[in-house]
Formats: sequence, C-alpha cells, structure tokens
Amino acid sequence: MQPSEQDLEKINLGISETPEMSIDGKDGKKKKRHTSSKKTKKGEKPKKKWSTKKKVIVWSIVIIVLIGAGVGGFFLYQYLTRKEEPVATEEKQPEKPHYYSILSGEEIASESLNSSPTFCVQIPNGLDGARPQVGLAQAPVVFESIAEAGITRFAAIFQNPTSSAIGPIRSLRPYYLEWDTPYDCTVVHAGGSYEALEALKSGGYRDLTEDNTYEWRDYSAYVAPNNLFTSANLLKKFNDDHGYTTSNVKSFTRMRPVEADTDRKEAIEASKEKTETNEAGDEIKVPGTPLVKNISVNFGYTASFNTIYTYNEETGDYLRSYADGVPHYTFTCPEGLENPAPQQQCGEAKQVAPKAVAAIFVQQSLDRDGYHIVSQTTGEGKAYIFQNGRAYEGTWSRQSYSEPLKFTDKDGKEIAIVPGQLWIATIPTSTGSVNY
Repeated sequence: MQPSEQDLEKINLGISETPEMSIDGKDGKKKKRHTSSKKTKKGEKPKKKWSTKKKVIVWSIVIIVLIGAGVGGFFLYQYLTRKEEPVATEEKQPEKPHYYSILSGEEIASESLNSSPTFCVQIPNGLDGARPQVGLAQAPVVFESIAEAGITRFAAIFQNPTSSAIGPIRSLRPYYLEWDTPYDCTVVHAGGSYEALEALKSGGYRDLTEDNTYEWRDYSAYVAPNNLFTSANLLKKFNDDHGYTTSNVKSFTRMRPVEADTDRKEAIEASKEKTETNEAGDEIKVPGTPLVKNISVNFGYTASFNTIYTYNEETGDYLRSYADGVPHYTFTCPEGLENPAPQQQCGEAKQVAPKAVAAIFVQQSLDRDGYHIVSQTTGEGKAYIFQNGRAYEGTWSRQSYSEPLKFTDKDGKEIAIVPGQLWIATIPTSTGSVNY
C-alpha cells in the first residue's frame, strides 16, 4: 500500500497519528510500540528531567533567599522608621558670678560685702614712737596729709578688716574728716582739734573716740600718746552696740582685676626695645617707653616725712620708703589675738606696698591758732597717678565733701584705678613737689 501525499507530509513534519510498527527480531512479527507524539528535531538534545535531590536544593536556596530578604526588609523598615534619640550632652554649668569691692576694686565673695560698715582710722606717722604702724596693709585707701609742723598723719579707710590690732590712733583734723565723708564710716580717733570735734557733732558722723571698751593701750613697746589701739573685732562690736549695720560707700572708679593685669603686661611690653624698618628699608632699633620705677613725693617741710616709691614690675606694687631710704613697715596681726602687743605677738613687720600712688596738689594755710593746718578738699587741682609702671599727669576734682575724688588725664578722660591699696598724698601747692 502506497502512502498518500498527506501521510508523507505528516512524516516529513515528524508527526505520526498511528502507532509505530516494529518487527520483533525473534519471530519477525510486527508489534505496536507507542512513541511520543512529539519528536525531537534534528540536532536538538532531549530535555533532562530534574531529580528530587536537585529540586530540594533549589527550593532550599529559594527559601533562604526569601527569608534573608524578609529579615533585611524588617531591619530596613526599622531603620527608616526609627525615632532619633536625643544625644546626651554634658550640661553646661552657668558661669559663677563675680563681685568686686567698691572700695578696693578687688574680687569679693558676695555683693553684700560692699555694704559692710566702714571705718576711718586716724593713724600717726611721727618720729615720737608711732612707727611701725599696725594694720595699714589692710586699708584699701589711705590719705596722707600734714597734721602740723610738717608732720604727716594718715586717714586709713577699712572695710571688713581682720587684723587683731589696728593703730596707733591719734587726733582728728577737719580735712581728714572731709576726706572720710564719702565712705560713710565710723570715724576712729583720739580727740582732735576744736573744729574737727564740732564738725563731728554737727555732721551726724559715727564717732568712736578714745574708749576703753573698744580700744586699749599697749605699754610694751609703744609710748603714749602713740600707743592706743583697736581691732577688727572691737570695731565690729562698737558698730553692733550702736546699731551701725551698713555703709553706703562712694569711691573711685576702679579697673577690674583682668583689665589691670592686661594693662600691666602691656606697659611691660611697651617698655621693651623694638626693631622696625624705616622708609629706606633699613632695620632700626626703636627704644620702648620706660617704666616709671622711682617716684619721690616731697611735702616741702621736714625731709623725714618725704617718701620714695619703688615700682616692682613682677608684682605691680610700689614699695614705700622714707626719704632716708628706710622702708616703711607695718604689722598685720593674725585673727584670734585679744589686745595683742603688736611688736611681740604679730610676727614680722612688712614693707608698705600700695598698688597705686596718687599725689594731689592742694591749697594749704595755717589755722587761726597759728599751728594747725587748713587744707583744701574740694574743687580741683593738679594730680599725678602712678600705677602699673605708668605715670599719668592730670587733675583731681570733687565738688562737695560727700563726693569721692575723681581723677582725669590731660584729655579729660577719667583714670580708673587698679585694684588694691591706693595711697593718696595731699601735697601743699606752695612747697610740695613730685619727681620721677
């Protein structure tokens, strides 16, 4: 039987609709053998089936990848949706407030100390046994004026002293009282001129004259009348007993400690020689402004009361000596001593060393008794201010007893005083002089 054209076409396409016949090799009989309806094209390899083991491996990998993706997605979500926790920072402590004494310009523990009671003590400087004085180093302001016959005396202003002895204490003059007035102080003295005592009564001042309750006499080394002393504790007791609890202090304009330190360093630097280049391009040496290290203050009467100040650029102090070169010493008695004998119980005396010196020229004349001095304390006059190794020539002024002194330079600018003790010498215009 011949195949039809249709059958031949199907054979050519590799498709058979009838079972394939085969001849068995033994008996030669034809047998049916079922074959796939799809036949592999020529040159095409037959597809292999995956074993169960391969399937397990593949699915394991898929599962691991899915788990990894899930875990990664979870952490990514947590990261993207997290809330920023505030970073712990060290809390900045507020800056500790600083307080400065109106009287001295130095730093103090609290503002309330500025209203502590003040004391204005009359301290002698005669050659009749007043030296060395006691407690002078603790007075932020000291006025030095002629009392009589060319002999100077001090009005020392104290606030919150600690020395267990202060003195000796001598008599009062009106112009010392006038210098004292802006400090609202208890005036400590041993009597005084008629004019001074009348001014005390009429002016309503706090008045402590010689009184055994608050003062004592030391007969071990000092000789009367230069042996009357008081102490920080006794002065406080006097005020407490009389209800004097505060003072309204008016004083000079002061630099802050950091300003004064900067000014002192600048003065030292300015004193050094420098190398500069001139217009021709040559290097030249330019001298600095020398520090003023030696000052002579002359009252114009007895040479024994003229003074010399030597500047110490390391400390900023002015070491005070008398005109003959002998240092001016003072004792500072430690707390806790009761009515001590200063020269026996207060240790070694130290040289007076203020931080600033002022020399002001004032009009002076004799009082009507022909012995005591009348001195100008208001108005204005020539002034020299020495501090940090610098010298300022200018003017002092004040219009009333209740006002503090004001210092201005040649340009009329106010001169602020460095912190620490200020020593003020009031020099007769007619006879005094200042040299440096």
